[in-house]
Amino acid sequence: MAHYLVFLGTVRDSTPPAPARLGLRVARACVQLLEDDGATVELIDPLDVDLGEIFKPHFAYPKSKVPEVLDALAEKIAAADGYVMVSPEYNHSMSPALAHLLNHFGSSLYAFKPSAIVTYSAGQWGGARAAVNLRTFLAELGCLPVSAMIHMPKAQEALDEDGRFREDPERWAGYFGRTLGQLGWWAEAAARHRNIRAPSEVSPAFQRAPDQRNAPESG
Repeated sequence: MAHYLVFLGTVRDSTPPAPARLGLRVARACVQLLEDDGATVELIDPLDVDLGEIFKPHFAYPKSKVPEVLDALAEKIAAADGYVMVSPEYNHSMSPALAHLLNHFGSSLYAFKPSAIVTYSAGQWGGARAAVNLRTFLAELGCLPVSAMIHMPKAQEALDEDGRFREDPERWAGYFGRTLGQLGWWAEAAARHRNIRAPSEVSPAFQRAPDQRNAPESG
């Protein structure tokens, strides 16, 4: 049984003219569909995670001084088999709230696992342009996004507050299912292979400084 984290990419409590916290409806829909397929799922809401006023990522603290909230989420990220990223579109890009949350943790926690991109809007485009930016961002974290994506226009009309589809639930479930099905396939495959060969054997995590990424200097 796969275990997923669904990251909600907004901290706004209102999105005029749409209902408050529109993204929460989309995230709840993802949770319900994954659970219906037999997975265990936890919704990560950035409003529930106190990141402090000054940006300092989990890996920048001495181990004995890491804030409990960061340590707890780091453990959840490391334990998950895959991730669903739910984001609105800001200036043709992904949600800054989502980027801020994910940036608090090193890529080694996310790496060698799949992710799914889910975008939404109150208007007609479904936040699709945010997905372009999200692809490169998630690839850098190492949780490669599956090819299918979910874009939900006019989400306030399609979903109620609990994340249930108002009309054509089978059609919507099929649309979501193509992406979530790919996520599940890759999550199962990756989890199985992690038991055969540890990712750290293939690509050790950087532990010292960014220059570890550099190519060897010639002559």
